[in-house]
Amino acid sequence: MANSGPGPGDDQQVWGDHAALLPELVSHLQTNRTSLREQWAKRITDARLLSAMTAQEVFTEVTSVYDNYVAVLETGSVEELRRYARDLSERIIPRGVETDEVVGIVLLLRDVLARSLFEKYRDDFDLLNRVLDAYEPAANRIANTVAVSFVEQRERVIRQQQDSIRELSTPVLQVRERLLILPIIGILDRPRAQQLTDQLLRGIRTHRAKVVVIDITGVPDVDEAVADHLVKAVDASRLMGANVIITGLSSEIAQTLVTIGVDLTKMNTVGDLQGGIEEAERTLDITVTDDRH
Repeated sequence: MANSGPGPGDDQQVWGDHAALLPELVSHLQTNRTSLREQWAKRITDARLLSAMTAQEVFTEVTSVYDNYVAVLETGSVEELRRYARDLSERIIPRGVETDEVVGIVLLLRDVLARSLFEKYRDDFDLLNRVLDAYEPAANRIANTVAVSFVEQRERVIRQQQDSIRELSTPVLQVRERLLILPIIGILDRPRAQQLTDQLLRGIRTHRAKVVVIDITGVPDVDEAVADHLVKAVDASRLMGANVIITGLSSEIAQTLVTIGVDLTKMNTVGDLQGGIEEAERTLDITVTDDRH
């Protein structure tokens, strides 16, 4: 997911025509840093946000976010905040923190700071309006930056988790020296088919395998595209010097293979996994004997 919104070079324009008031605003937020930070932390606790974190952890992150927030107002650049938001996301996503919580705490900070401005400039309504005109575009940009960074990081974590789940669901097992088994269970979609091919080829290279048993007993069905991936996995394995035995081939999958033009007589298929292992043992023994001669 690409970064959205204007780039760093556009930040000063985003702050608006009243940006000259930002130094005064920054000075106010720095002077009242302790009290405003404590108010914000209390609002977070009262709203039951970041409940997966301890009070000390929340206060530590509140301090960092506050300082980054003020720095953005002072410099006009969100790059440092964007980097911090990514780092923060890496730390808190594994703790179970959700996107709405992150957006919620940033919006609470915006509210805390806005209320402090109302209090400071309550006797000068015109100046208050001009200060808010300077503050609101910056506050909105900051909230958007943090939210986008968190969503990007969360999507990356989800993709990694999905990859890990797929890898766990298609383990390449070494039965004995030079013999591997790849049991496939569940829906075999195109991304998973590609991943199992990659895993299989890595396994063949790592274990210097000569025979591979691919068991698809637990696969309910495959479409033509996935069947084509399966055939390519067999061909790629052969190119790496490994004989492939397919076990558990259902009649439906066999028909799909025939439909896409696969000559099943050229594929080594055995009815069940046990039979496939026995066939693999015989093939491996013959291969070892031939190598010795």
